[in-house]
Amino acid sequence: MKLNDKNVLIAYYSRRGNNYVNGSIQNLAVGNTEIIARKIQAITQGELFHIESVTGYPDGYKETTEVAKKEFRANVRPELVQHLSGSEAYEVIFLGFPNWWGTMPMPVFTFLEEFDTSRKIIIPFCTHEGSGLGNSTRDIKKVCPKASVVNEIDFYGSRVNESNDAVKAWITRIEKSLD
Repeated sequence: MKLNDKNVLIAYYSRRGNNYVNGSIQNLAVGNTEIIARKIQAITQGELFHIESVTGYPDGYKETTEVAKKEFRANVRPELVQHLSGSEAYEVIFLGFPNWWGTMPMPVFTFLEEFDTSRKIIIPFCTHEGSGLGNSTRDIKKVCPKASVVNEIDFYGSRVNESNDAVKAWITRIEKSLD
């Protein structure tokens, strides 16, 4: 089954600007997760949806990690800039995010709790610099008990620009698993 024959949503949270890359802070014009999301979109022809919170995060990487830690510990659900309706239109949801404190950024939790994921296939993809998926797959399954969460993958953020072959191979595996 080809994913471009399905109604695919690629919902992602991505941070541009100051990011931790290969042991140092670098300024990224486009966030790592967005780069992967666009690669998925080019193959599947799915609809892109950027998850972002109203308040945003500080410009500095270190400051952002502190805010993210406080949100995580307090189980905060930040308000989102935009809300996606019409969940019934989608069969497959690629869900992208960086690993923050062992799971997804809290705006991704907000998105999942607002969007009806019942009877959907959720395919998580995560960017990181060594922490992998952490607890994110478990957390998605907890928030979305009526969805099928499958074929998750993680990408080193510092390698996303060279990940075309890895993304293509992953999508091929997904398509075979959905047959």
